[in-house]
Amino acid sequence: MRKFRILFALLVLVASLLIVYKVPIKFGLDLQGGMQLILEGRDSEKRKADTDAILGTMEVIRNRIDSLGLTEPIIRQKGQKQIIVELPGIDDPQRAIRLIGETALLEFVEAEWTVPGIQDLSEEDREALIGKDARIATLTDKDNEGNIVRETPIVLKDTVLTGANLQNATPGTTQYGEPVVLIEFNKVGAKKFYEATIKNNGKPLAIMLDGKVISAPNIQEPISGGKAQISGGFSIQEMRDLVIKLKAGALPIPIETISNKIIGPTLGKDSIQKSFRAALIGFLIISLYMTLYYRVAGFMASISLVTYLLTAIATLKLFGATLTLPGIAGLILTIGMAVDANVIIFERIKEEREKGINILPSIQAGFNQAFTTILDANITTLIAATVLFWLGTGTIKGFAVTLSVGIVVSMFSALFITKILLNIAARLFNDKPHLIIKG
Repeated sequence: MRKFRILFALLVLVASLLIVYKVPIKFGLDLQGGMQLILEGRDSEKRKADTDAILGTMEVIRNRIDSLGLTEPIIRQKGQKQIIVELPGIDDPQRAIRLIGETALLEFVEAEWTVPGIQDLSEEDREALIGKDARIATLTDKDNEGNIVRETPIVLKDTVLTGANLQNATPGTTQYGEPVVLIEFNKVGAKKFYEATIKNNGKPLAIMLDGKVISAPNIQEPISGGKAQISGGFSIQEMRDLVIKLKAGALPIPIETISNKIIGPTLGKDSIQKSFRAALIGFLIISLYMTLYYRVAGFMASISLVTYLLTAIATLKLFGATLTLPGIAGLILTIGMAVDANVIIFERIKEEREKGINILPSIQAGFNQAFTTILDANITTLIAATVLFWLGTGTIKGFAVTLSVGIVVSMFSALFITKILLNIAARLFNDKPHLIIKG
């Protein structure tokens, strides 16, 4: 059993070293800079920009950002109608702005082709030709380089289906390798789509996104099954972004970007280096104090703290957590808790030694007696971290994540790694127990 524990500890240490070395860590906006957007909700014909609409808009924006692969964005409401979005380490700001700000309202509209030049007719003549409720739009065809090759007028009539009935959207290609978006409707949407293709057989069905016609395929036969594809001369990036927007859903209300700026980190590179240097100096002082006061046991606790740091950082990297200043604070806090756990254990061992008990039984009894105290202290802190994560946003969640990871890893370090190292030391210095721990 003892050999298994040692082997397990070595595996954890090796795995942590590999993760720390191989996996890059993600820094938050305060450590690496990024982009800040201030958005403002606008009233639409169907809905006002009230509190519920703003909260729904924030949720859609969060889903779109999550699909971008960004972690720990800060999204918060400002005033009644404004939303602040902060994105750390953004590589393509303009793409993020388009993805966040576009409404992504998908519509399937009954349509008819019309003759060129209809836009030049008077309003009365157009109404006589296409009807009072119809409107004229333009379908633009582009080549592979994005140049406009043809503009075709099209008459739009009634909307038969919207993205509200969408169940899924996935990227795809045609038989010629052109990017398309494959869509699937829910049961209600599939029925509506089938009825629309029956009614408009032989006519175009315009596919619109945010009021713009992106495709208008001619219906050759009724389409059942609730599946279709959207083509519109997309680039691969445009296709991916459309999939993200359709999956996240349309914004409840239109939003306008009123401020867009790239912001630098609140801490410069020099300040970050000083922070790490200060942390290293503090760690060395703690290690020196523990070694001088508790002797070999204190030195083993210092080694255990090194494994704690490696394991905690590796766990955060493995989870893809974003490291922010509050996150670093949470990590440092758990280092103190790990030291505190070792102090409790060592004091219990000293009490057993004062009773005249041998070193190995004293170590076992010390860990057993300290376990409940350490567990209670850490569980209460873990509950507080869970509440912070549940109710908090942005950097508060970052603090809660690092604090939670640090608590779990510090308990593993104090109760498992330190115990293994102390048992090894006790066997090496069995005839000189006073060297292992003072008392």
